[in-house]
Amino acid sequence: MSGAAPRCRARDLGLRPGQFAPGALNAITDVAGVLVGQVTRIEGEFTRTGVTAIRPHGGNLFRERVPAGLATINGFGKLAGATQLQELGELESPIVLTNTLAVGRALEAVVDWTLALPGNEEVRSVNAVVGETNDGRLNDIRARGIRGEDVLRALAEASDGPVAEGSVGAGTGTMAFGWKGGIGTASRRLPEALGGFTLGALVQSNYGGALLVQGVPVGEALGRFYLKEHADRGDADGSVMVVIATDAPLSDRNLQRLALRAMGGLARTGAAFSDGSGDYAIAFSTHAGVRRPQPAYADWPNDRMSPLFVAAIEAVEEAVLNSLLMATAIESRDPLTRRRRRGEAIDLDALRDVLRRHGR
Repeated sequence: MSGAAPRCRARDLGLRPGQFAPGALNAITDVAGVLVGQVTRIEGEFTRTGVTAIRPHGGNLFRERVPAGLATINGFGKLAGATQLQELGELESPIVLTNTLAVGRALEAVVDWTLALPGNEEVRSVNAVVGETNDGRLNDIRARGIRGEDVLRALAEASDGPVAEGSVGAGTGTMAFGWKGGIGTASRRLPEALGGFTLGALVQSNYGGALLVQGVPVGEALGRFYLKEHADRGDADGSVMVVIATDAPLSDRNLQRLALRAMGGLARTGAAFSDGSGDYAIAFSTHAGVRRPQPAYADWPNDRMSPLFVAAIEAVEEAVLNSLLMATAIESRDPLTRRRRRGEAIDLDALRDVLRRHGR
């Protein structure tokens, strides 16, 4: 029976993407200070959506801004706050992920959150950063099920512990490669000789292509992939949001370079980067010495960035795999036809068989 095996993370299957070891939690919260909060909305027959909030630190982010960079491969998306992030190279709000038609409400909530913080009584402008993917294949997205209260709760309950993965938060209604997608996370710890830094990634997977698992053509083997039999089945369109955190002392320029490497991790999973996909990555540094408005630490040298680039690629690849492997099947009804809809979780027994056949 499909999905009969208990859900597990990539490492529980013996998968070890890349060469660097993960942190203790193998999550973005391995980067000290980073907080993640999630609210999942599964209600009635139609609502299957949620919110995932990432706070770079627990203080007043508007007063202690962190440098950040943004990379885009295909810009079919509604990433609020993107132009100011690119222009100034910094985050002054948390990053909130949700569904496409909830961006406006989430943005309002992030503004409310920021204005209410002690010390912000005279603030008159806030660059709220809200990303999205379209979960309309499983969620009644037109019903606008996300409320400001959901976003405020995700921000308030954000913690530095383990991060729930799969069909939770902003990944509740998403699909990836024809299977149930969702939230996934992973981390990497560099050896002391390479700086000793920690890097973590979190993804909201809702995109397509032909799934690869450490180079094994799983999507082809299991019969679900973009352009199968030369017919566009719609399995490539969608979007993905990637958030990368690191404690390395990086400038916004090198963080933009780091964010771009996230796309290498997506490519390793078989991403199609199609015309209808929004593929975005935001990278930020938590290092106290590079916080704004007065950075007090020199930028990490360009010629020592390569290990961080590799760590980003590895962490993003593993985060995507975790989003798929941890996802549970989600059922709903189409609000127009009333027909049942189901996002099937990838069959872990079938996946194990494919990996064994390829010597994994």
